[in-house]
Amino acid sequence: MYTHSKQFITSGLPIQQAKKAIVMLHGRGGTAADIISLQRVLKLDDFAIYAPQATNNSWYPYSFMAPVQQNQPALDSALALVGDVVSEIENGGIPADQIYFAGFSQGACLTLEYTSRNARRYGGIIAFTGGLVGQELDIRNYDGDFKQTPVFISTGNPDPHVPVSRVQESVTILEDMNATVNPVIYPGRQHTISGEEIQLVNNTILK
Repeated sequence: MYTHSKQFITSGLPIQQAKKAIVMLHGRGGTAADIISLQRVLKLDDFAIYAPQATNNSWYPYSFMAPVQQNQPALDSALALVGDVVSEIENGGIPADQIYFAGFSQGACLTLEYTSRNARRYGGIIAFTGGLVGQELDIRNYDGDFKQTPVFISTGNPDPHVPVSRVQESVTILEDMNATVNPVIYPGRQHTISGEEIQLVNNTILK
């Protein structure tokens, strides 16, 4: 049920014409088409856009704050799928420092988990309401160097799925790995992507 086949959709420029690419990861219950529709508001005109599709619309079965073993093998399968998409982009001629990531909710958590387990200089990382995955964070998984990759992480306060404390924990780990992190907490915001977040990301990460 929770092993993910290599399914993704693409949009934007053909990879042969693009100088940048972005991997977009949908939230629980969402679809690749949902997250790719953000290209209407994000500054992605010169990007090749890749959006993997989770089996049964979910990257892993339980909360991202559950013990990691409860979310296996789905989590490892999801991380492998993201890695396959990144390899496809690199094979298309776009280097890692021109590869960006964006995800919402469960997809934001997967975005942070993949990039932190595979840290290097990326173009930028956007986590709309997310944090690193696990009941307790195992810092042995996170030992690379982001080389000042810009990272945006947000959540609401309170948020029904992503507590502020986990965002703060995640920020500390990413900063220790030499990422340039901009965490933003929105008091009373619903579990959604706000126009303010879109504008901020466009002006900082995707500028």
